[in-house]
Amino acid sequence: MNLIEVRNKIDHIDSKILGFLNERMELALMAKNFKSQIEDREREKEILHRIRRNGTGLIHAPFIEKIYAEIIKESKTLQQRNYALIAFQGEHGAYAEVASREWRNDLIPVPCAEFAEVFEGVESGICNYGIVPVENTLGGSVEEVNRLLITTALHVVGAVELPIRLCLLALPGTDYREIRTVYSHPQAIAQSREFLSRNKLEPIPYYNTAGAAKMLSETRPKRSAAIAGKLSAELYNLEIIKEGIEDLERNITRFLVLSREENKEEGEKCSITFSTEHKAGTLFRVLEVFARENINLTRIESIPNEPGNYAFFLDFIGSLKEEKVAKALEKVREITTSFTMMGFYKERKGA
Repeated sequence: MNLIEVRNKIDHIDSKILGFLNERMELALMAKNFKSQIEDREREKEILHRIRRNGTGLIHAPFIEKIYAEIIKESKTLQQRNYALIAFQGEHGAYAEVASREWRNDLIPVPCAEFAEVFEGVESGICNYGIVPVENTLGGSVEEVNRLLITTALHVVGAVELPIRLCLLALPGTDYREIRTVYSHPQAIAQSREFLSRNKLEPIPYYNTAGAAKMLSETRPKRSAAIAGKLSAELYNLEIIKEGIEDLERNITRFLVLSREENKEEGEKCSITFSTEHKAGTLFRVLEVFARENINLTRIESIPNEPGNYAFFLDFIGSLKEEKVAKALEKVREITTSFTMMGFYKERKGA
């Protein structure tokens, strides 16, 4: 091992330390929602006592105590600022995090392992908002999210249409001619199949695009790359070998923003869910209501609810203040077996 290799390892460790510090601060913000006050002297003593007990040879206890005293101080400072949290599925750098920044860049994005955790985080009040993908122009609807949407009591308060630009990412200094394997989410792999085939790259499925970038940065597998977004390259210190490797130019994912509270703004779009009797023509009757009022439907999705029965997720353009919208919704309530108004909201177009 030479000096350059040692320094590269130090840089890698520094990156991991910063990542863990950021994660710790996120957890501190989440913990605030369970406490009646920010100050907790007993908890601080407990942390410092544990640090002293677990000290190792090279690092003296007073040094570590100084570091943790500053970490605790910064945690309390952040808690006092009353940041709002928005949950998303995946690792930092995921497209859902990018979409959350497009919706509101003053929120603190909090990663979750599963979509269900996003819903649970908002329902429990740990997070103020959640953001989830519902459909993609190439991959179609996200069935797992739609199943959660038809049973949740959360409200839709916003939406984002985000253009997805896939990037081939590699470790700094990598010779692109030596890359042989590429890690990414199966959907991203499917969306860049022609590029991978043309360059004779072997795709390896991974649970998340940003997760693949994080893994590449941390485990540093040889002759490998990842497919993810530009934000992942920034966060995990990776080089963009090529941007825009998706096979089709129009690749857009639509995200919905969820909250326990109803949207206070008037909105320009609406989402509803409903079920109908299991009889021929019942869905047509619902759609006919909107057609007669000249209301533009932008999405309708059927979701298996029970054996032989379906729930429907429907979006349309309109405001509750419009007489024709109020009239249509009143009629739909009458002819459906279940009906949920998810919310009126504005939809943003991501850059």
